[in-house]
Amino acid sequence: MILFEKEINRKLFRLVLGSIIDEPVQAIINPANEQLLHGGGVAGLISRAGGEQVQKESHKKAPIDTGSATFTGAGKLPYKYIIHTVGPVYRGGENGEAELLSSAVTNALKTAAELELTSISMPSISTGIFGYPLEPAIKIITGAIYEFMKKSSSIEEIRLCEFDRTKAYEIKNYLNFPQFEK
Repeated sequence: MILFEKEINRKLFRLVLGSIIDEPVQAIINPANEQLLHGGGVAGLISRAGGEQVQKESHKKAPIDTGSATFTGAGKLPYKYIIHTVGPVYRGGENGEAELLSSAVTNALKTAAELELTSISMPSISTGIFGYPLEPAIKIITGAIYEFMKKSSSIEEIRLCEFDRTKAYEIKNYLNFPQFEK
């Protein structure tokens, strides 16, 4: 279900309520850990749905630094790729978390553009088991998306996907800062 939609530089940003593994896009972004061990949370969901091939390919790419991104095939999932990015674990906000989160989103988007994808979906990176508070995280995530969308790339649609209804509507309420004003 689309909760918010905004065109930016002839590209579409959407906030959607639903499961990341059901998104109608070419690739999904997985909020991974540095070892690319996809055991719990959204990463576990994606890995289980994609099958053992996703984890096998991830082992070959690991480790990756916080703030960086890589990609694997999608296994049994109907996507061209899964882009894995490592957002920061929140430690109070004074340890470079904002820069690392912005870098994780930007590097995931750059990877998608390098793969010449036209549509991608991502969850709210670092706001689950990594503990990043939702409001500052969403401002950073959508800020990075906005800055990326202003540039030329193959990407025509970026979706921010949230499964939890309450969290999704909270995110919608945070999308009223300047770059997302209607």
